[in-house]
Amino acid sequence: MILSLPVYFEIPLTVLVLAAIAFLFGLLLAVAAKKFAVEKDPRIDEITEYLAGANCGGCGYAGCSSYAKAIVEEGVQVGLCPVADAKANGEIARIMGVEVTETARMRAQVMCSGNHTTANYKYLYQGLADCHSVSRLGNGPKECSYGCIGLGSCVNACAFNAIKLENGAAFVDYDHCRACGMCVSACPQNLIELVPFDSRYWVACKSKDKGVTVRSHCEVGCIGCGICAKNCPNNAITFENNIAHIDYSLCNQCGTCAAKCPRKIILDGLKPDAIPDGVPEV
Repeated sequence: MILSLPVYFEIPLTVLVLAAIAFLFGLLLAVAAKKFAVEKDPRIDEITEYLAGANCGGCGYAGCSSYAKAIVEEGVQVGLCPVADAKANGEIARIMGVEVTETARMRAQVMCSGNHTTANYKYLYQGLADCHSVSRLGNGPKECSYGCIGLGSCVNACAFNAIKLENGAAFVDYDHCRACGMCVSACPQNLIELVPFDSRYWVACKSKDKGVTVRSHCEVGCIGCGICAKNCPNNAITFENNIAHIDYSLCNQCGTCAAKCPRKIILDGLKPDAIPDGVPEV
């Protein structure tokens, strides 16, 4: 005769067997994880502590911990973080037993001065404050399709509160800027560039239109006349697509270009009182 357990005994027994199997499986995983675990170099966490923690990507890596790991495991150069100060970089170099390679400090610069006062508008916009969305509507409300849309996507991207909006245009607070490059990526008009921190002069326009069109769109746009380039004693100014560009490796900050520009669109970023009326002060 075959004996069988009552039904009310079979269910707990099944649960017990499954629980035992799960326990054994978990135990095996724990043993395997311990046996095959790769020990993390403690220097990675030490270096991460000295980095800014902004995870801005300015160093070229996804975040601070990724950069720290690259320094330790791949020998990547110390000092690539644009946010970390000299003291932090010195500590990181000490941890790695290397010397710090000094890098020139940079700053972001919005290469446009077309604001509510100086730029002409083709329509008035009221809605979502996002430059990327509005850029699909004819590159923004201003007649200049290359100009600052002025809705603050760069402001929202900046982790250091270094960009402001004033009178319909963005401008950079140099003292707060850490040259992380987040604003550069955030601008759909590609108006923001990283320039040497101590460079005084910059071309406050990036319109590729011809002079006659620029005049009809904006009171202060570059018309591509070339006078600045002709008068530059160091040949530091070139023209491409009807717009002037300053080669900061050649520029000696003499200010001749700013003085000769008939449109007064080459500005002295370190002298707010020299900026014409209507142009957002730095």
